[in-house]
Amino acid sequence: MDTESSNHHTILSSQKSKVSWWSKIGGGSLLFAAIFHAILIVIGAVLIFKVYKEPEKKVDFLPAGGGGERGSETTVQQKRQTQVMPVSNGKRVFAEGAKATFSLPDQGDNFGEMSALSPLSSAVSGGLGAGAGGGGGAGFGKGPGLAGGLGGGGTGKLFGLIPETMRKRCSREDRLQRLQENGGTPACEDAVLKSLRWFKANQNPDGSWGTGKQAGMTGLALLAYMGRCETPASEEFGESAMRGIVYLVNLGVQNKAKLSKNLSDISWPYEHAIATYALGEAATFCKEAKIEIPNLMEVTEQAGQFIIDNQHDSGGWAYLYSTEKNAHVDTSVAGWQIQALKACSHTGIKYKGLNSCINKGLDYMNNCQNENGGYGYKVNREPAEELEYFTLTGVGMLCNQMWGKADRSEVSKASSYILEHTKFDYNTEFCDLYGHYYESQAMMQRGGEDWKKYNNLFRDQLVSNQDANGSWKVPGAGAKPRASGALFMSGTKDGEIYRNALCTLMLEVYYRFLNTDSGGKNRRNF
Repeated sequence: MDTESSNHHTILSSQKSKVSWWSKIGGGSLLFAAIFHAILIVIGAVLIFKVYKEPEKKVDFLPAGGGGERGSETTVQQKRQTQVMPVSNGKRVFAEGAKATFSLPDQGDNFGEMSALSPLSSAVSGGLGAGAGGGGGAGFGKGPGLAGGLGGGGTGKLFGLIPETMRKRCSREDRLQRLQENGGTPACEDAVLKSLRWFKANQNPDGSWGTGKQAGMTGLALLAYMGRCETPASEEFGESAMRGIVYLVNLGVQNKAKLSKNLSDISWPYEHAIATYALGEAATFCKEAKIEIPNLMEVTEQAGQFIIDNQHDSGGWAYLYSTEKNAHVDTSVAGWQIQALKACSHTGIKYKGLNSCINKGLDYMNNCQNENGGYGYKVNREPAEELEYFTLTGVGMLCNQMWGKADRSEVSKASSYILEHTKFDYNTEFCDLYGHYYESQAMMQRGGEDWKKYNNLFRDQLVSNQDANGSWKVPGAGAKPRASGALFMSGTKDGEIYRNALCTLMLEVYYRFLNTDSGGKNRRNF
């Protein structure tokens, strides 16, 4: 018993000694710390594994120059991309005396990678000059002038501020899918590409287009580019697009945002609206793509606000932007201003009085609608210049659609009128490209059977009458067109540019616009 008791005492003494040693070195805390850090390591490893992703896929710009998106998560690939940035030794493209400080890099410069890019881009057109369009008056010469539209649609998490209706044109896959679904053909896309290359080859050294009405012509060319999502980021057309934008920006800087070189010309409101429309789209795309163009946003804001501030009391707009009671106001002038403001509204710029301005503008347009559904040239609700057809029906219809009023009875009446009375034959008197540019946009927005019938009327004729160099021949085959002194009939350089813009934008309508196949119901608008 004494031995057993002694051994037990020895064991207890040893255990106490060990416990005392473990306690002295802080064993409990050390064990807790070790376990805690092990847990942290395990948690960290799990988080790293879950958060890690493969590098984002890069955008492969379309071989033909289409700035494109090939997925919702994209970055710009380093292929001949243009880094838009002021440089000290660049080719200056703005007019002498302007306050803008932007210049284009020389060709051959090495450009850095652009920031992550959302696809860019609408479309416009109208009746320029010598009476392009359905109506008398001045226009870009003797007629009422121009009008246009905007469209597109799509998805993608990088698009951000770019309106949904302008998105899918920037993806080659989506564009071709919509082309097929909406009744287009591969020949339509080939014709558009050939035409854009013609525009690029016929640009002036200062970045403008045209010889007389450069602001309007440049706006049309840019809108034709952007209708296919050809922007400053595009591989084939990027530099050309940038030069055109910079030309308009610097013109605005010189003229306090009045976008015309001849402010004494009574038709300069057409030029101003067209150029404002183009800058509105350019500002939207460049803002989202983080492309810095000095003074672009400022000129766009001031040009759009000028349109709002100079609306006539009737709700329309007049030649010279006159606000006199007896000023010449017509639906062609009004249509351009309304559509230009829609492009401006996409920029994120806050315009004063925009909503009330548009409400008044649409009321004016609808007050010009005849009981038969056609839109007259003025509030007398009659066709222009004794024409038997209301050639401005498309612009009245489209303006309502663009501003979310597609379900109005005025739109359905206009659609019925067009289907019953419109005619299009490129080589006869029924070759009014101005009127049909509006109608193609409006009927595409209408969708359903209305669009299918109209599409069969114009599509193949446009494609088959394009020349090999990408331009379109003078229509009518010598016949007097059922239009008013249309500039698209002219053999001049301005006439050729204008004609090309109309035809190009008509063929881009398949992916500029969102056809909901609704026949006028539950459609999505701009």
